Amino acid sequence: MKKQLPFEFIYQLGALVLAIILVHLVYLTVIRPNADAILTTQAEQSAQGQSFVQTRSIYVVLKDYEQESCFILMFWAIAIMAFKGRLALRERALLQQEIVEISQGMSVLPEDAREYTRPIQALPEETQGYLLPRVLLTALQRFAATRNVQDVANTVRSVCESESDRLDSELAMVRYIAWAIPSIGFIGTVRGIGEALGQAYKAVEGDIAGVTAALGVAFNSTFIALVISILIMFLMHQLQLIQERLVLDSQHYAEQRLVQHLQVRD
Repeated sequence: MKKQLPFEFIYQLGALVLAIILVHLVYLTVIRPNADAILTTQAEQSAQGQSFVQTRSIYVVLKDYEQESCFILMFWAIAIMAFKGRLALRERALLQQEIVEISQGMSVLPEDAREYTRPIQALPEETQGYLLPRVLLTALQRFAATRNVQDVANTVRSVCESESDRLDSELAMVRYIAWAIPSIGFIGTVRGIGEALGQAYKAVEGDIAGVTAALGVAFNSTFIALVISILIMFLMHQLQLIQERLVLDSQHYAEQRLVQHLQVRD
């Protein structure tokens, strides 16, 4: 787990930089040029007095800096959750393996615990850091030290609860992003309304183009931010579900395939 943390930090930092580059590139080459062309055409038609139906173009809706920031944070959050989800699925694959080979009806005595720890210690270092090997190894070592089955069961639950708390705390950055995205949308709303109020005198004179454009910034930024926030919250809850099932299934695995076989002879 010690090697996992620096790698995860580098991954998150790289994902953020990549999201900034790709999203900004799309905005520079696709979204803003098309939005400017549409707005220029509409402004020319309005200046010439031509009647036209103002369509709600997706390019115009997405063109502002607040929406760009929201998309950057969205892809960053998705990258973080993809990393954690992939790790959880890899750990879950261990539940299908016989890490500790104990046949049905066999009993494990305290003096046998060391022998059963060897297959776990023989696993690759990265795999040993996963939840299930840690639970099994801790349980066997506890059994050898205390010779108390109830103490081992309590230890299994304690390790799983600690892992659940750790996984929950590691989602703090995703929760912050899920909070920050609507906040950025509201910043766009405030900016748009402020620009609209600054051009109110033009509306009084009959020129409402500036006011409507500024109000478009206000409403479009909030609209996009809320839609992205809904998506991020959905994905985050799916990730939490995967992690919670991993913890519960690992605890069940340890109880059914190890703890119930432990026995202390008088």
